[in-house]
Amino acid sequence: MKSDELDEKMRAGEIFHNLRALNGTFIVVRVDGRSFSRLTGRICEKPFDHGFHHKMTEAAKAVLTTLDGVYAHTQSDEISVLLAQNASHFDRGVEKLVSIAASAATASLSLALGEPVEFDARLWLGARKGDVVDYFRWRQSDATRSAINNWVYWLLRKEGKSVKDATQTMVGLSTAAKNEMLFKRGINFNEVPAWQRRGAGIYWETITKIGKNPKTGQEVPTQRRRLKVDSDLPMKEAYGKFVRQFLKEEAESG
Repeated sequence: MKSDELDEKMRAGEIFHNLRALNGTFIVVRVDGRSFSRLTGRICEKPFDHGFHHKMTEAAKAVLTTLDGVYAHTQSDEISVLLAQNASHFDRGVEKLVSIAASAATASLSLALGEPVEFDARLWLGARKGDVVDYFRWRQSDATRSAINNWVYWLLRKEGKSVKDATQTMVGLSTAAKNEMLFKRGINFNEVPAWQRRGAGIYWETITKIGKNPKTGQEVPTQRRRLKVDSDLPMKEAYGKFVRQFLKEEAESG
């Protein structure tokens, strides 16, 4: 078999390589940590660890910049990155987007922790701006649900309950009951850091810096872009309005 025939035959086996995200849709790439419960149980303070959260925001920055995204949200061990509606990175190839996103997050966090970690990745597609708003409200809602569960679970564990007993105690408890349980122990869930309850947002902001013209010595303003980590995101409808700013035409034009 000639080399070009062999090449054609082998490439035919790459059956998913030509899979592309639909043109005109919004792409969100979500990466999730693999087996992170064991990792965080070994290295993290419970229920939340500020140092680990900071490392996750740095990983989110890595994925956002690698994919040239417009907004990222991170909570727990996951990162969601929104691409502009007209994004054409890697020809919108699904294999490329998910593999590169996972590798960017993996490299960033592995280096930060000094040990290997693993992320997987998936694509979410939305046809309308409202779909994108709903997606990020969904992930924020998940952050809130996970946060109150973590607070209650680890409070029970620190009071001496076993894994089994703590888990069984929480079965069937309403959100109001969990809030009451925390409040009776001196913890107002609404006053714990917002990044624990809502996750954190990462996005580009434009700042003005004053420099000097080396020839004239005159001060000259210049505009630069930098990534901002927002640890106090709004909630519900206000968060939806916040997300919409990244869906405007100027954001879409990249």
